[in-house]
Amino acid sequence: MEGFVLKYGSHGLWYGTFPHFDQLGIKHGVSTRLGGTSVPPFSSLNLGLHTGDDDQHVIANRQLFCEAVGTAAKDVVTAEQVHADKIIVVTSEHLGKGATVYREAIEGTDALITNTPGIPLLLFFADCVPVLIVDPIKKVIGLVHAGWKGTVNKIAQKTILAMQTQFGTLPENCLVGIAPSIGPCCYEVDHVVALKVKDQFKNWEQLLRPAGDKWHLDLWSANRLQLEEIGVNSSHIVVSDVCTACNNELFFSYRAENGCTGRIGAVIVL
Repeated sequence: MEGFVLKYGSHGLWYGTFPHFDQLGIKHGVSTRLGGTSVPPFSSLNLGLHTGDDDQHVIANRQLFCEAVGTAAKDVVTAEQVHADKIIVVTSEHLGKGATVYREAIEGTDALITNTPGIPLLLFFADCVPVLIVDPIKKVIGLVHAGWKGTVNKIAQKTILAMQTQFGTLPENCLVGIAPSIGPCCYEVDHVVALKVKDQFKNWEQLLRPAGDKWHLDLWSANRLQLEEIGVNSSHIVVSDVCTACNNELFFSYRAENGCTGRIGAVIVL
């Protein structure tokens, strides 16, 4: 199955899509840092209102990105991401929450699911893992923010289980895209994180590689394994294999830029 494809929008804006979603006509996109209005250190397509950037630049960037994907920036539903495992069912009542004002985003939430057409779900990333989910049978979508804490808490797995509880989704019907994020090449963690990974994943040897007194953690495989564990077909999971830290000229990277950077966005809409 084809992986992750970069596309040119306009005004120098580039964004990525997953062909297995494109084939279903699911509007979605993962932004790069190219083609926006923000100035350094947020140059240039920063989509995060919580970064210290000028809000008007960020709002303009969101409009450019959403226009490229083919959805309305004023309608996006966003969340205050806190590295936990709370999942919210998004309805038409949430339309536009956090679109232009950060404090209006859904509180304390790291995953959004909906079966309502026309609601763009939008979350933000700078090394953490964006997980996009489509159930083409029940017509449900999910969007997940999975840093190491969310990954260890198995938020991607819990999101599909929430889709099952709320909408009757079967894991084996789900298509998943794991978008650019920090890769095992660059993601060094300490023994505290490594112990938590070992506690949660029985096949942790596939996820951790020793590096002196540290470990290199494979968040991509950790998210893939937890989805396969509940019955998601491995052939339905596409991993972009693009490291944000290695490709810092294309993507924002919290680790590569010492915490002073913008955010890419992942958006998906039924």
